[in-house]
Order: sequence, then C-alpha cells, then structure tokens
Amino acid sequence: MEKSIVTFGEVLLRLSTPGTKRFSQSKDFRASFGGSEANVAVSLASLGRRVEYITRIPDNDLGRTCKMVLRQFNIGLDYTVHGGARLGSYYMETAAAMRSSKVVYDREGSSFATLTADMVDWNSAFADAMWFHWSGIAAALSESTADACQVAINKAKSAGLTVSCDINYRKNLWNYGKKFEDIMRPMVGQCDVVFGSEDEWEHILGLKAGTFKGIIDKDGGYAVDEENCKLMIRLIKEAYPEIGIFTVEMRKVVNANHHLLSAVIYDGKETIITRFYDIDDVVDCVGVGDAYISALIDGLIIYPDDHRSSVEFALAASTLKNTIPGDFNLVSEDEVLSLMKGNISGRVQR
Repeated sequence: MEKSIVTFGEVLLRLSTPGTKRFSQSKDFRASFGGSEANVAVSLASLGRRVEYITRIPDNDLGRTCKMVLRQFNIGLDYTVHGGARLGSYYMETAAAMRSSKVVYDREGSSFATLTADMVDWNSAFADAMWFHWSGIAAALSESTADACQVAINKAKSAGLTVSCDINYRKNLWNYGKKFEDIMRPMVGQCDVVFGSEDEWEHILGLKAGTFKGIIDKDGGYAVDEENCKLMIRLIKEAYPEIGIFTVEMRKVVNANHHLLSAVIYDGKETIITRFYDIDDVVDCVGVGDAYISALIDGLIIYPDDHRSSVEFALAASTLKNTIPGDFNLVSEDEVLSLMKGNISGRVQR
C-alpha cells in the first residue's frame, strides 16, 4: 500500500453570503467546510493520494458532520482528536468586479486552537507516511498549536518524512503575543519544501511590500517579469540556503472576476518559471493557493526528476480551482493533465 501524506491544521465551518450579497444584506448563509490544511488534504485525495488529516474537533453533532463530509472525500481521520468547546468558523462575503471579498474569522478558543502537542499520537501517524504538510495558520492560532507544529516537524524529520510548509501569513490571527517572524522563521528553515505568495515571502524575509512583482503590465497586456522572479529566488535562497525546494505562486488581480496566475520554483539547481494563465471568469478564488500546494506535492511525487512538469501540474490545478465554488479543489489528475496539454475549450466531455 502507498504510504500516506499527513496534513495538520484546523478544519473550519465556512458561512458564505449567497451570490455576491454583502453581510448586511444576507438573511441566510451557505454552509460548507474548509480551511487551508483540510483543503490540501481533500485536493490530494481527489488526485488519488492516500491522505491522513490531523485536527481536533468537538464531540458534538457539528463535529460529527464535519467528519462525515471529510470521509466522503476518502480522507483518513485515524489520528484526529476530539474535544474542546466548538468548531472554528469563518464568514465569507464574495467579491464582485472592483469590490474585494471579505473574511471574518471566529476561531478564538476553538477546539483546534486549544490543542496541545501531547494530544496527538505523532509516532503512529508518521509510521506509515512519506510526507508531512503544515502551515503558518496552524502556528498562528495559539502558542500551544505553534508548539504542536514544532513537535510535529521534529517527529516527521526523525521518521524520515519529507516536510512541507505553506507560509500562509494571516495578520488577523497572530494575537497571542508572539510575532509571526519569531515563530515562523526557524520552523520554515527546517522544512524541505516551502510555499508562499509574493507578499508572504516579503513578510517572512522582512522586505517592504511590493518588492516582488512577478506578473506585470506590458505592452497593453500582461507578462511574467523574469528578472523579478530571479530576484525573488536569489533573496529567498540567501535567507534559507538549507531549504531544498521553494516556490512562489504569483497572482495578479485585474478585478474580482479576472485573475492571472503564474509560478516560479527553485530546486537547488535551477530556477523554473511557468507559463501564466488568464482566468477571466473567476467563480471562487478561496483555496487557490492550497490547490497549488497539493498539486505540487503530488507533482513532485509523480515527476521526481522533472520539476518543470511538477510546477506546471501544480499551476494547472490551481487554475482549475478558480472555477469551483467552495474551499475544496475537486479535480482529478486527468483534468489537470488535460489543462496542462492546452485543453482550455471548456467543451462538454462525452
């Protein structure tokens, strides 16, 4: 049996306004589940991987419903723990045209935020695993969850797993008296594969906002700025020479419904810059970064010696996520490969 990929983080109840209504207009909300590391788990399972997801959920009807939903996507929950007062949640107001989306978190004191490292049987969880993935969101919620991230990294490395991290900086979550940089910089340096957006890498490196601009306006259109991509890689490499592979997914938002995506990756030998995708009818951009991460993990396993194919696979999967409502990227490997090969027609498949 294939070894598992383990992800660790908080699963959330997502409450979205219908259509593009504002919070003040909505008399009801559409409920679904999400959260960065849960999104990665579901995306990897959709791509055909064996996945174990570690989280903490309350022992009540909402927690049990959440487990039922995750199991529908073939997610293993053998090492998920139960307890705490409530499931964390977030409220989502959908963007439209020039109006940005808004997110309001309600996670303080949640079941996951009060998790401690000793609640999880890490040794058993990693005994039959090949990869461990965590993110900066898990470290942001409380000092105890940050400690759990560190324990998990140490245990995973000792067990010989590949460890990946999504920087996932959310300034509104760092409220327990510790600075993002002080907690994240040492842990990021212990990882084998690290993901981040342009502004997340800027923040962890202590650079001013706008230093990294991968996709630029050019000649009445858009283009990837290769020189700036190389600058990104050089600065990251200087700061983290010990990381084996790191990547930047680049997004240019023309308006809420029109995004462009590209990516750059460094594998210790070369800098690889992808094509870019022009998405002019965005359905839901939540989870686009998680879709990229999960597909890159999958791509690095499929193409261990061909990192260009790995990152192009990841970018294609991330592009497809923009067409799917909700947090989860419910696409198959064949669909991603089809887009990689240039099939962008959107025609009915019979």
